[in-house]
Amino acid sequence: MKNILLIRHGQSEWNKLNLFTGFKNVDLSELGVEEANKAGQNFKDIGLRFDIVYTSELKRAQDTAKIILQNLDQWEQLNSNNKIIYNINLNERDYGDLTGLNKKETAEKFGDEQVHKWRRGYSDQPPNGESLEDVVNRVKNYFDKEIINSINSDYNNNILIAAHGNSLRALLIVMNIYTPNEINSVELSTGVPIHVIFSNNKFSLK
Repeated sequence: MKNILLIRHGQSEWNKLNLFTGFKNVDLSELGVEEANKAGQNFKDIGLRFDIVYTSELKRAQDTAKIILQNLDQWEQLNSNNKIIYNINLNERDYGDLTGLNKKETAEKFGDEQVHKWRRGYSDQPPNGESLEDVVNRVKNYFDKEIINSINSDYNNNILIAAHGNSLRALLIVMNIYTPNEINSVELSTGVPIHVIFSNNKFSLK
């Protein structure tokens, strides 16, 4: 049995301002740092340590992973052994022309229904941005080439993936835990881990 811990980055400065963030590189807020520390302490309390870590190329996810590993006294060890893997395919969904816009104001301009489709629809693309289906495709390609090999390795029993709301939704679809229709209602809170178990060649939520 393998443990895969998925965690959405802690609250960012743009989350706090209710802005579409996407590929924009923004820092964690003070609350976001607290959330990452809390997750790290929770892992420490149950004696969970990681063999390999995957994260995106965006700072808020990387900083979340680093804070968690510092709480476990694992940062220097894993970093020096190249066990922290950064990849653009785990980046948040690209919101295109919506990036930097206030979500409430955008809903007032384009209508709640249209913005809901952009945010939660599977194939709906914001202007010059990605649909969730696009994110699923890039996450699946990376998962099939890289992550599944780590999961199947005898050396990796505990894996941390620190990423973003939509790249983690995509991952849950790729793992066949949720269907594209079901994922619409799945909310991933900042800084709250999701425990996935891989056993008998199947992924499931603990």
